[in-house]
Amino acid sequence: MTVPPHPLVTAARGLAAEVLAPLAERVDQEGIPASSVQAVKRSGLLGAVAPVAYGGSAAPAAVVRETAEILAGACCSTWFVQTQHHTPVTTLARSDLPVRERLLGPLARGELLSGVAYAQLRAYPRIPVRVTRERGGWRFDGRVPWYTGWGLNDVMLLAGVTDAAEALFAFTEAREQPGLRPSPPMRLAALSASRTVSLELDGLWLPDDAVALRTPYESWAVTDRPKNTNASPAVFGVTATAIGLLADDPSATETADTLRARLDEVRRQAYELADHPVPTERIDERLACKTRAYDVMRAATTAAVVAGGGRAMDLRNPAQRLAREGMFLLVQGQTAQVRAAHLGSLGSPG
Repeated sequence: MTVPPHPLVTAARGLAAEVLAPLAERVDQEGIPASSVQAVKRSGLLGAVAPVAYGGSAAPAAVVRETAEILAGACCSTWFVQTQHHTPVTTLARSDLPVRERLLGPLARGELLSGVAYAQLRAYPRIPVRVTRERGGWRFDGRVPWYTGWGLNDVMLLAGVTDAAEALFAFTEAREQPGLRPSPPMRLAALSASRTVSLELDGLWLPDDAVALRTPYESWAVTDRPKNTNASPAVFGVTATAIGLLADDPSATETADTLRARLDEVRRQAYELADHPVPTERIDERLACKTRAYDVMRAATTAAVVAGGGRAMDLRNPAQRLAREGMFLLVQGQTAQVRAAHLGSLGSPG
């Protein structure tokens, strides 16, 4: 008996086939149009991890991973913008502060799209963004080196470190305002369409009721550190699309079959590890699996370029876009631990 796909998987496939994939090369060169953002908002996918009571789906992890693979394989830029949204949703779902009731519903229902500005916390004990108490609220000063979705997001979840060594997360509108100034969008080798900027913070003041999380830094770091040791579903999505290009080429079908078998195996291993009940265990295995996933992605995207020959250098050709998206995914969410493991793998004999 065939089990029907989860409704979110069906929605992701429809969005990918009807909106994202047909525009992927144009988006890569010109940026994500407002129509694509609206399609993402209408799809229901922004509420994938949100509680049902707030309009979300509370979908199982396997469903969330599959939808991510589908979106990333269709248009990695659009996937990258929308994937930022799920951290604010998860943060609010676990919060008992007043901002939960104000924002969780609109975010879960796709009425608002949120970005995140918290990766700088991983630089601790260096503090790129400092938060101090001021006028019954909180003042943010410093620099956010990377913020994705500027001009596309409605709100952002901004984080810094307090003088008491707390990680503090608060929401604000994703727009230029007193104390918050964006750089021009960065020109990147891949995913420039994601409208990534840096943010200069010079006295941005947010009220107490904007705060979604305030916790000792080390408590936050304990849960954050293991996250990026797992392989990203986006890697598998881009790899699968590259293999699909090979499968359509009669001269490359054998290569496609070999790479598909490698992809299926590393994907199975990666998700078994991701589902392990203790995220701080089996870290070395997770890192080794993550680097194997990178190896398969690199082989698949390179093979797509090789099979395409000179045509693959045309910016309208998906092979070169997938190769550049793969390059981006090598460093997306990279931590020192992940970098060391990956470099060690690349430098090993054989």
